[in-house]
Amino acid sequence: MRAALDRLYDAAAWIAAAFMVGLLAMVLIGIAGRQFGFYLPGTDAYAGYLMAGAAFLSLAHTLKRNEHIRVTLLLSLAGPRGRRALERWALGVALLLSALLAFYSVRLAWQSHAFNDISTGNDATPLWLPQLSMAIGSVILLVAFVDELVLELRGRRAGAEAGGMQHVE
Repeated sequence: MRAALDRLYDAAAWIAAAFMVGLLAMVLIGIAGRQFGFYLPGTDAYAGYLMAGAAFLSLAHTLKRNEHIRVTLLLSLAGPRGRRALERWALGVALLLSALLAFYSVRLAWQSHAFNDISTGNDATPLWLPQLSMAIGSVILLVAFVDELVLELRGRRAGAEAGGMQHVE
């Protein structure tokens, strides 16, 4: 199960990276268009879609690599038992919030598909297509928080026992 979850997080990160390359392409096309006098409709909208998709698809991978920003002041002041309690509370709240985000993201994409909602720009993209990456990224983030909470409850969560910052830059 661990290997399958890690492959899921890595696959989402690779797709997010591909979206970032697509975002770069959209920006470069826009710049080239201004320099050489042509306009490709929809490049701004697609750059926004790709940016949002990259952000949401990379959330779970970032969480699993302990790269999310954490405020560790309370954790550093709490003892080992207090630290574990705070970690569990924080993961429980994060799990609840990510479940809400996943539910409403999936619902938004589903409703956009059901109502044939399209963008108001000149590209007229069906909105469920870019919303799908947000929904999938949110669901994968939910899975990652379930994974983290289970690991924490079993005492196997990496970095949780340190209670401090993972990286100092």
